[in-house]
Amino acid sequence: MANPSRQAVNFAAPRGFATAFKADCKETFFPDDPFHEMKHEKPLNKLKKTIQYFIPLFEWLPNYNLRLFRYDLLAGITITSLAIPQGISYAKLASIPPIYGLYSSFIPPFVYSIFGSSKHLAVGTVAACSLLLSETVGAKASPQDDPTLYLHLIFTATFFTGIFQTALGFLRLGILVDFLSHSTITGFMGGTAIIICLQQLKGMFGLIHFTTHTDVVSVLGAVFRHRNEWRWESAVVGIIFLAFLQFTRYLRQKRPKLFWVSAIAPMVVVVVGCLFAFFAHAEKHGIQIVGELKKGLNPPSIQYLNFDPQYLPVTVRAGLITGLIAMAEGIAIGRSFAIMKSEQTDGNKEMIAFGFMNIIGSFTSCYLTTGPFSKTAVNFNAGCRTAMSNVVMGFCMMLTLLFLAPLFRYTPLVALSAIIMSAMLGLINYDEMIHLFKVDKFDFVICMAAFLGVSFISMDVGLMLSVGLALLRALLYVARPAACKLGKIPNSSLYRDTEQYPGSTPIQGVLVLQLGSPIYFANSTYIRERSFIH
Repeated sequence: MANPSRQAVNFAAPRGFATAFKADCKETFFPDDPFHEMKHEKPLNKLKKTIQYFIPLFEWLPNYNLRLFRYDLLAGITITSLAIPQGISYAKLASIPPIYGLYSSFIPPFVYSIFGSSKHLAVGTVAACSLLLSETVGAKASPQDDPTLYLHLIFTATFFTGIFQTALGFLRLGILVDFLSHSTITGFMGGTAIIICLQQLKGMFGLIHFTTHTDVVSVLGAVFRHRNEWRWESAVVGIIFLAFLQFTRYLRQKRPKLFWVSAIAPMVVVVVGCLFAFFAHAEKHGIQIVGELKKGLNPPSIQYLNFDPQYLPVTVRAGLITGLIAMAEGIAIGRSFAIMKSEQTDGNKEMIAFGFMNIIGSFTSCYLTTGPFSKTAVNFNAGCRTAMSNVVMGFCMMLTLLFLAPLFRYTPLVALSAIIMSAMLGLINYDEMIHLFKVDKFDFVICMAAFLGVSFISMDVGLMLSVGLALLRALLYVARPAACKLGKIPNSSLYRDTEQYPGSTPIQGVLVLQLGSPIYFANSTYIRERSFIH
């Protein structure tokens, strides 16, 4: 006679290998199931929604109006005032002529506005990737001895970055970006900020000779080794500019509504620096200037892509490393600002947008672009509503290239150094590092591996050290899952950890364990041993 207290259990027929594999792939690569809602649509509607899915421009443009444009126009003009000095400054970091920094803020914004999914991301060049490109490509071709070859290899590395990012987006491998943890990015950005700030001492002191290495020891050694080249005039001007920029940042923190003061401050520094250099004949006093910037839009550069087997390994390596970092930074920043508005961004669409930006950019004299934090923050605070703000910035940069570019030839290098240093000082997140130390020591170690590795060895080694530790931690979580013995809370149906709840009572003859990971071959022996201990 069957026991009435027992309940029947329905065991479904096991799925075949093909069905199970298909379901696992779908869960991994298509968790959002983008075409699920289109199943029962008419063919024309299905085609329309498919186009809107792959090209976000067609999703928001039909509903665009003049009221939205007013906000985007103001935001676009504001970020242009930041893009001009940043473009010139970061091109200097990448060891390429300054005009290419302006080129890189013209074509990519138009491409992103078509394919990007973020309403707030403002695209452009970034300091970390600029320096990483200079360090990686500069090891094979010197920007001083053979500037033409070096520039062509930069374009080629940008092309490979675009191919890599586009491939990841189409294959929906955004999961790879998740391995760059928040701790890794915090440490990497902090370490990068330190070495970039130290490298600006060359411009601050007006040095002519310098090191090609990026680590702290080499940079400081070069600064003190060439003390005979120090120019006090350059240092005084640099300190004044840096103090002004830091004051505007402080003002923005105290009065957020005055964000525009901080936004236009770099442009003010460039304009004042140009006037000072022109009227004071700064070159005669050891204050170096940018030099000639020619008028005109981006010339084609597709013919300069260099696939010579001699240089292929370095360009592919530079493209992969900078591509991964640029993706992680751009996607993380886009998501952060979207969350503030209770909105979402699609990481795979963002990768495709970044990839197209860099592929088309490499054909049109641009180098690597992504979504920088400073420009995006200004865009967000200026009240942008859609990606049209990038289009406005693109048109403003077009006017600059056609008519205003030569006016910036008198920009002092020390002014660019002050702009870069001010931007980098804001990227060293001491509070977050201290928080990691208090909350999770292993996360703090991962953060410090990136920070110290970038600062004292090299950028790519620091990144790989940190990612390696993060992967090791993930494996440890799975191979050595947290296990606790559960007991029943009196007068309830709840089971809790017996160590955390001393009043809970274990079930006689039954061991109930709660595991922090699924059971599989790497942790089965450990779990069995833990069971015997309990």
